[in-house]
Amino acid sequence: MPTEVALLESHALRVEQMGRVEVLDKVKSLVMLPDGIHLRTEDVARYFEVSTEVVKKLTQRHRAEVEENGLRLLRGAELRIFHRDMMSLWSGEQGESYPQAPTQLTLYTRRTVLDVAMLLRDSDIARSVRTHLLDAEEDLRASFASLDRRVTRIEGCLAGVGSALQELGPVLGRMSQRLDSLDRKLDRTHQVVGAISLRLTDVSQDVVRLDARMHDLADQLRDVGRREG
Repeated sequence: MPTEVALLESHALRVEQMGRVEVLDKVKSLVMLPDGIHLRTEDVARYFEVSTEVVKKLTQRHRAEVEENGLRLLRGAELRIFHRDMMSLWSGEQGESYPQAPTQLTLYTRRTVLDVAMLLRDSDIARSVRTHLLDAEEDLRASFASLDRRVTRIEGCLAGVGSALQELGPVLGRMSQRLDSLDRKLDRTHQVVGAISLRLTDVSQDVVRLDARMHDLADQLRDVGRREG
């Protein structure tokens, strides 16, 4: 697990954490400009409870990195357009004038503020942000470890199922052969029953014929009896 010192010293580790700007509001609410996107240097200093000079010196030392993460410096026409837009939003929401910088304005985004939090050593707020990042990283690693253990157990169960299926294969083969033999026996039984049924039909017809002959014989005997009498 990375340590706070490693986070302060390693640019690669800071890059890994740059998408997790939500930790900023877990530590302390960020006061944004009316556009909801940017902050000024004094806003960042107020968040970290340090002077604006501390923030300025830090951004100067790590200029390339903070610019990668959204730091902008506005001058001239770009600054006038930004001021016009902010004044419109500010007056519409708060009914007061938006404070303007005379010649230039440095703007930060949430990503820039998170970058500052991972670089700023002498701020309790920055340390709290780093602690949240590292704790969440540890929770994530623990979750991955737990998931890995569960996957390993599932793989073990599947391996056992595979062995059982291999052992079950011959048994199923023998059962299939026995069922085939039973089917053949049933077919022969059906054939015998069919033959018996036909024979019984013939016997029934013989009985009918015999009954008719017996009836004729009885009639003849009665006739003979009457003649002799």
